[in-house]
Amino acid sequence: MKKKKLTPKQEKFCHEFIKTGNQSDAYRAAYNSENMLPTTINNKAYQLVNQDDIGARIAVLQERLNKKFEVTVESLTKELEEDRQLARELGQPAAAISALNVKARIHGMDKQVMSNDPDNPMPAIIKVEVVHK
Repeated sequence: MKKKKLTPKQEKFCHEFIKTGNQSDAYRAAYNSENMLPTTINNKAYQLVNQDDIGARIAVLQERLNKKFEVTVESLTKELEEDRQLARELGQPAAAISALNVKARIHGMDKQVMSNDPDNPMPAIIKVEVVHK
């Protein structure tokens, strides 16, 4: 199957999304949205991001950016752990907790897990253990 070429506006949307990290801001930058309600912009941006060709283009642009700056989950984790340790050494627990929260987020551990048990609708407990090397 031949890959569909993006329109100039779609291409701009992809670049703006990479630049800002915000799909609604990217939509505003690429499309005429002056007379649109914020919810309409949000919906249209969401629909764009979820189109296969646009999602694939965003992934390619993100990969290029990651390679350019040699950013990986591992490199970010290492830097965040160094920052967390420094914050603890400086007696700044809020900064240490913030670094730990970002580490959890990049590893997908920041999502609340809900119980599927109708008799116990409370969130399930996730045990996070930090291993020092």
